[in-house]
Amino acid sequence: MAGKKLSFEQSLSRLDEIVRHLEKGDMPLSESLALYEEGAGLIKRCSEMLDEAEQKVVKLKKGPDREPIELPFEDESQNDS
Repeated sequence: MAGKKLSFEQSLSRLDEIVRHLEKGDMPLSESLALYEEGAGLIKRCSEMLDEAEQKVVKLKKGPDREPIELPFEDESQNDS
């Protein structure tokens, strides 16, 4: 699954699968380490996706009529240049 962009839900499902395999404890060390590394990468990507979603939610503000208005989302990585 490496190199393939998974959705948040797919990543969580794969993490669950990895945890189940690691908890069995019946794999060689090299395979366990490979799964651990894959899981660490998935956790990082899930965290990034959650951060992006949080930033989008923060952009929602209440307008003068107390109804939510959405402000354009600016990619902060573009502002770093």
